[in-house]
Order: sequence, then structure tokens, then C-alpha cells
Amino acid sequence: MADVILLFGRILFIGLLYLFLFAAVRTGVGMVASGGVRSKAKGLALTVAEGPRELRGVTLQLSGPIVIGRSPDADLVIADDFVSSIHAKVIPDGDGAIAEDLNSTNGTIVNGQPLTRPMRLREGDTIELGTNRLKVVRA
Repeated sequence: MADVILLFGRILFIGLLYLFLFAAVRTGVGMVASGGVRSKAKGLALTVAEGPRELRGVTLQLSGPIVIGRSPDADLVIADDFVSSIHAKVIPDGDGAIAEDLNSTNGTIVNGQPLTRPMRLREGDTIELGTNRLKVVRA
């Protein structure tokens, strides 16, 4: 009697294992047929174009406000004497972004113009903080 129960348990276990494998393969085939995981529409990001060697090429997606400064509390930390502790902030806004200087000592420059009030950013705009240059890109 015990042998019959063990045999039935093994058959049930193998059946459940095959159902699990079938579901996993079916999901994988669906991802391959649809081209994989769908990516979100490309939004704006900040790329460090000029600055410290370890930061050059770093890209930060603008999924929320980004605070730039020398302080470890900043989202983008730039170790430069011309950058204030909390220097500037970039906030995503619809299909663009808003740049704001946070009363920095040396100021912030957007597209060659001093940033005196919040300014709208678009793809291709540049932000200069001291000797550092950030570029607004689609990523």
C-alpha cells in the first residue's frame, strides 16, 4: 500500500514539475516573440561632457529632481572647488526639464547665459558649473 502512495506522489510531483516548466517556457517564448522586455519611451538625461575624469560620460536619467553639488548629499557629486556644496537642481517637466541655481557662489551657466531664474531645458542644452559641463540628452 505504501508503494502505491509513493508512486502516486512521484507521478503527481513530476506532473506539477512539467506544468511549471511549460509555464516558464511559454513566458520566455512570449518575450522572444515580442522583442523582449518593452522599454519606456526615451526621456531626458544629464551626461557629464566635461569634468573630473571619473565622472566623464556618466549619464543620470531625469526620472526625478537631481541636485548637483560638492556635498555628499547631492545626487550628482562633483569634487570641484568652483562648485558649491548644493549648487543647482534639474527637475523633469513634461518633455523638458527646469534648471535652477541654488544660490551658488560662482553661478550656473546654461547655453552660455548666466542662470538667474529657473530656466526650461531641452535636449542639446548645456549646463556649466565651474569647469564642468553637463549636456541634456535623450536616453
